[in-house]
Amino acid sequence: MEVPLFERKLLAILAADIVGYSSAMEADEAGTIVRLRTLRADLIDPAIAGHHGRTVKLMGDGTLVVFDSVVDAVACAAETQKTLASRNAGLTESERLVLRIGINLGDVALLEGDVYGDGVNVAARLEQLCEPGGVMISGTAFDHLQGKVDCTFDFVGEQHVKNILRPVRVYRMRLDGRKARYVRIKMLPRRAMLGALAVIVVLLLAAGAWQFWPTAVVSAKPSIAVLPFDDYGGDAATARLADGLTEDVITDLSRIREFDVIARNSTELYKGKSADVRQIGRDLNVRYVLEGSIQRQGDRIRATAQLIDTASGSHVWSEKWDRHVQDFFAIQSEIANHIVGQLEMTTGPIKSVDLGVARRKQPQNLTAYELTLLGIEKQLSPTRESIAESTEILKKAVAIDPGYARAWSSLAESYSMAANFGADWDQSYEAAMEAAERGVSLDPNDDATHSALGEILAQNGEFGRAKTELDIALRLNPGSFTVLTYYLSWASAFGEPALGAELADRAVRLNPNYKPWASGGLRYAYFMAGRYEDALKVMERQTPDNYSKYAWVERAGSLAVLGRKAEAEATVKEALRRHPDLTIETIANDKAFSAAETQRHIETMRLAGFPPCATPEALAKLDKPLRLDECSADQHKPSERP
Repeated sequence: MEVPLFERKLLAILAADIVGYSSAMEADEAGTIVRLRTLRADLIDPAIAGHHGRTVKLMGDGTLVVFDSVVDAVACAAETQKTLASRNAGLTESERLVLRIGINLGDVALLEGDVYGDGVNVAARLEQLCEPGGVMISGTAFDHLQGKVDCTFDFVGEQHVKNILRPVRVYRMRLDGRKARYVRIKMLPRRAMLGALAVIVVLLLAAGAWQFWPTAVVSAKPSIAVLPFDDYGGDAATARLADGLTEDVITDLSRIREFDVIARNSTELYKGKSADVRQIGRDLNVRYVLEGSIQRQGDRIRATAQLIDTASGSHVWSEKWDRHVQDFFAIQSEIANHIVGQLEMTTGPIKSVDLGVARRKQPQNLTAYELTLLGIEKQLSPTRESIAESTEILKKAVAIDPGYARAWSSLAESYSMAANFGADWDQSYEAAMEAAERGVSLDPNDDATHSALGEILAQNGEFGRAKTELDIALRLNPGSFTVLTYYLSWASAFGEPALGAELADRAVRLNPNYKPWASGGLRYAYFMAGRYEDALKVMERQTPDNYSKYAWVERAGSLAVLGRKAEAEATVKEALRRHPDLTIETIANDKAFSAAETQRHIETMRLAGFPPCATPEALAKLDKPLRLDECSADQHKPSERP
């Protein structure tokens, strides 16, 4: 299998995160967000800029930065930790933010402004091994520092870190000038190390099959955040139009491969607020911000839009419209076209973009569009009643404009969701399939129609057809958080667990403030790729009451693989309290999983300590059940629970 050629470069990689971030968010979410933003603006970002670093990505409490010089990386880390320690000295415990930093020097692959490879992984693992307030560096970084920095390091030893086969020499930076005590760092269990080797092989093979982004390296990809358009009508209908305009501009821009477009969930935080665009640029790691407004008076639509450079705060482009209400969709298209034109001039020619071909078809009727927005709104917090309302509203939308594909795909999702609230599955599936296929036939260039059809097919176990539809959706809109989330949720069922994790990384980059509903798919993608720490991290967006039985299983399994035995045992105990019939055999017989997925669940559940054998009552409900070796000897022996 031919592996695509990437631009490669020797870089110093700095990985940092906030200690106890989840607990701080739980105790004081608003205050923690404000303190983190202030910390980045006042200390972290200036230190990075002062030492010639470039921030590659922000992931909630985490930061990944690259430097051309390892000396600059280490100097930046030392300055940051020393300044932060002095700053924290005058604060109460609850007000303090404490960093851990890991640094590695390695050869990395550059792709679309991001960095990949073992060099990045080692930096991330060193940060996880680091003590709060400290800095850990690799042996390769240490070897290039001799005689170049005025600081001392203590050798910690050779450590085995996750997903890296060879041992890594690790050094701890002395920040206080005193001899640091030796701390033995717990190594991963041998079983986890062997599992990591298997993941590495899968990742290498997956690299050759990469097909969703061009192989040419883009070193300075335009990045943009579309802020929620202000509505000056003061009524729900105008507010809904403003939200629809925001979402559709994001969708149009995210279809362009050469752009990174932040998802609406992450820009929604700024709705109705007066914010400094330069701060927004730092918060979301974007170069440009689009903001605007919309007002509806009788049969007239008045709109404004302005594109702002977050580095300088200056306006790149602005425009006003005063049109008949039926020209609403033309305004939306013009905004996207103007932005493309401006960023072409700013960053160079944008290749392979034909908005006329790529753009999905617009509705022919504004009322149908508004009804579709209302129907989708009813799906966001689903109940039996709200889904029934959504279905009726969307039926009206397609009756008014039978050619509006997005209304049909939204109706398909409504039918599919109804099955989760007691509607007959066969009837719901048939109606959902009919609506989804109608949407695809009406507009083959709309990613939403293909993703809706793919999701419904996957739910019914038709993985081959589902993959085809989700492949198309991803090619049409590689920057859509929704499309990415749909695909990564089923990637392991398609035999692509490593790709699922890669798509999860991209989804989090485009939507760092993703809503809890997305955590399930992200968790599963990371779990099936063997990235257990990342699986646990995304679960922090949910509360235990939001966990499905699969979430409990995968949380316990992840903890067990990572050697966190006491936490795994407590998780198993709580899972069984909530789901008394939960056993390894009941999960092994779940038809939603492929053979590989089933095997990973069996192995991790055994390690966590789940009861192995299903009860006779559970077995009686299964047709030709899969039995574990330890259970098949006596099929009537009840499970022994810890």
